[in-house]
Amino acid sequence: MRCLHLIRKFKDSDTTKVMTLWTKGNFKANYFIDKDYWLLHFNQVKASFQNAETYLYCQTSKEFNDFSNSREMQNERQVEDIKGFISIFPQDIIGAIYVREDSQRLGIGKQLINYCKNLHSTLSLEVFEKNISAFLFFNAMGFKNIGIKLDLDTRRKKVYNAVVIF
Repeated sequence: MRCLHLIRKFKDSDTTKVMTLWTKGNFKANYFIDKDYWLLHFNQVKASFQNAETYLYCQTSKEFNDFSNSREMQNERQVEDIKGFISIFPQDIIGAIYVREDSQRLGIGKQLINYCKNLHSTLSLEVFEKNISAFLFFNAMGFKNIGIKLDLDTRRKKVYNAVVIF
C-alpha cells in the first residue's frame, strides 16, 4: 500500500472527523478542565468552522480488494485518513490545532504551522498555562509569550503567544 501525505482545505464532509479529533484532543491535552465544558461548547465550535480557514493533514492510500485471482476483478479505492488539523480565525488567530494521538511527534503539527506561516504575515494564539506540551511546542515553533490572562469560562490562566513572520 502506497501512502501520500498532504495538507488540504477543510470540506463540510470533514466536520464529523474533525470534531471527533477536537473533542478527543481537548479531553487529553486540557485534562484539567472538566469534559462537560468541551461538550457544552461543541456546537459553537462546530459552527465556527464556517468563519475559519481550516486545513487538514491527511494520509491518503489506495486499498485493493481482491475478489479473485484475475487482475480485472480487483477493486481499488482511495482511503483518506485525517491525522490533524489547524484552524485560523479572523485576525490571524490560531483557534485550534490538533494532531491525532497516534500521529503525534511525527512533525505533523509543525507542518501545519509552517503551512499557515506561508499564508499569513502574523499568527497568534492562546494556550492554557497547564497545557505544558502545547506551550513547549508553540515556543519551539517561534511563538513568544506576550501576556497572561484569566479565561473567564474556565477560571484557568491562558498565555497569549504571538509570532511575527517576515
